[in-house]
Amino acid sequence: KKKTNDVQFFTEVVDASVALDAARRSVYDPDELDEEQRERALRKKLNELFKDFCKRLEKAARTNDTPIEFDIPYRDLGFHGVPHREMVLLQPTVHCLVNLTETPFFVLVLDDVEHVHFERCTLRAKNFDAIFIKKDHDLPTMAVNAIPMQELDAIQDWLTDMNITYTAGPASLTWNTVMQAVRADTTFYDSTDEDGEAKPAGWQFLQADAEDQADDDGGDDEDEDYDEEDAEEDEDESDDSDEDFDEDDDDDDDDFFDD
Repeated sequence: KKKTNDVQFFTEVVDASVALDAARRSVYDPDELDEEQRERALRKKLNELFKDFCKRLEKAARTNDTPIEFDIPYRDLGFHGVPHREMVLLQPTVHCLVNLTETPFFVLVLDDVEHVHFERCTLRAKNFDAIFIKKDHDLPTMAVNAIPMQELDAIQDWLTDMNITYTAGPASLTWNTVMQAVRADTTFYDSTDEDGEAKPAGWQFLQADAEDQADDDGGDDEDEDYDEEDAEEDEDESDDSDEDFDEDDDDDDDDFFDD
């Protein structure tokens, strides 16, 4: 049998199909308020049933010496991203980052995460990608793509509260190659290499590479500004020379007519 790590119990809150001829309709209720009230009542009833199910399951687990703790997502900390194929709402819990409303479901155990790197973080970008690097470097990284840029600060605050380090850079990396280099580096977490030369410790090399690239971009911008200033100065000098030349020509013409 195939080993399963995540098991989900769910029930449909709203029927997938509705028989229109059997549903109650009111001529004086075009917005179908009565149907919305029934849906809210059904949702409340199902929430109570699920809460009771959780309590009974926790009690049965304690009886069998296999304690189970149910976790509730924090919707206020949620953010949108693409973990698989479509944009979904990802919600943190105490122990996980999950999306349980769209298939395939997304479950990331935060205790397994060592570091998070944000890719495509530039001033002009509208969205970025988050790469979750696991403590077991033999396991593949997990990516959430196309996260709106305005949610970056809130995600960084959440990671800080969870004591998870993070870095950011403008480029997209080939993570298979990066993880191979990390596994092969015996001094990865040290501040010096095998020869005693100073180097960024741990995942700080991702931030160092981003800063170096930013410095290079800044140098290009300075060169462009310098070239523009030189061009303006050359143009001003050229205009001054033309004015002087015109004045000399006028003087020569006056002398010619005076004679």
